Amino acid sequence: MSAALPVIRPFHLSDLPALYRICLLTGEVGGDATALYRDPDLLGHVYAGPYPVADPGLTFVVVDELGPVGYIVATADTARFDQWLESHWWPTLRSRYPLREDPRDGTEDHVLVARIHEGSAADESLLDRFPAHMHIDLLPRAQGRGFGRRLVETLAAELRGRGVPGLHLGVDSRNAGAIAFYTRVGFTEAARHDWGRTLALDLT
Repeated sequence: MSAALPVIRPFHLSDLPALYRICLLTGEVGGDATALYRDPDLLGHVYAGPYPVADPGLTFVVVDELGPVGYIVATADTARFDQWLESHWWPTLRSRYPLREDPRDGTEDHVLVARIHEGSAADESLLDRFPAHMHIDLLPRAQGRGFGRRLVETLAAELRGRGVPGLHLGVDSRNAGAIAFYTRVGFTEAARHDWGRTLALDLT
């Protein structure tokens, strides 16, 4: 491969398995969530897979000599994306994953299966100012090298080009490193919840 790697480039369909893998390896407060899920694809089905399928132009991937090591996925219009999920994404997954009880063995599959059946619940009070939302994940070997900031800047430029006024995301309150990162790149706190915080970035 080129000595210029790592690079940030637009998503290609061949990246999808890597996005699922990265999502799992960073899915527990930024750390490896493999032990929490019997089905390793569940996290990706919820937090990674639908975005590049719905709009591949808002997914960007960090690639080094070993392959993809990080990504940012987003939608420009959360309300319309939620409608798309209900029509095109959740129905097949609901058939594949019937609701299940907590097996009380420390695994979390049932939590994500419930999320699939419940669908998305965007905070409508945010959507006028911050209609876009995103998820970003980097493997440890890509962290601390400026790629997170560059991914956010790349996405922000694309959203501004589409006339999108703002961007939001959710973050677990336990993930102090992520909160500090988002603050450094310009996000501010928009809301607090039992599960964490909603942060927002003005793109105007």
